[in-house]
Amino acid sequence: MQMSSTAQQSRPGKLAPIPSIHHAAYRCRDAEQTRWFYEDVLGMPLVAAIINEKPAGRTEEIPYLHLFFGLGDGNTIAFFDEPEGATAEQFERIGGFDRHVAFLVDTEEELVAWQKRIQAAGVSCHGPIDHGIVKSIYMYDPNGLQTEICIRAPGYGSAMAQEQKVAVDNIRKWDARTRATKERKFGREALARRTAQPSQKQKKS
Repeated sequence: MQMSSTAQQSRPGKLAPIPSIHHAAYRCRDAEQTRWFYEDVLGMPLVAAIINEKPAGRTEEIPYLHLFFGLGDGNTIAFFDEPEGATAEQFERIGGFDRHVAFLVDTEEELVAWQKRIQAAGVSCHGPIDHGIVKSIYMYDPNGLQTEICIRAPGYGSAMAQEQKVAVDNIRKWDARTRATKERKFGREALARRTAQPSQKQKKS
């Protein structure tokens, strides 16, 4: 099997960088409610709605509907409609620190136009907020997921290049500043882990 040209150009012993995200997936309260927001309001076409009787790799039956909405680059955002295992609390609004998704447009004119369209659909949408490297508008989808649309600010590439130079050092500084708090809240063993989070079954055994 021939390696791709990208892989051949990567450093010896290294895999080529992962080129893109295929999809991010979240639980939804209701498929049609979710379709309304992403297709009718945000203009993302519904590209698949697949009914499955059990999750891949599992033996027990857990029927669910898997939805996919298309983005302009060919990638998707996906949702699971599986009401039997869902709770109302899962769809309460959750802060952006915990979970949010951001979509990219090209110009500030587009950003403002999207905000007007979203507000015209009856969805609260605040901003634009200038973060320095990006400018963003924010809203919540029907499932409590904070949803962002942003543009890159002028000089974005050079600004991020400078941030990359100090990224590792900033992690070290932040670790020194917050380590005691994290050890108190999470424990040293959890912070030292470099493998997958143990399953509930593993924790009980």
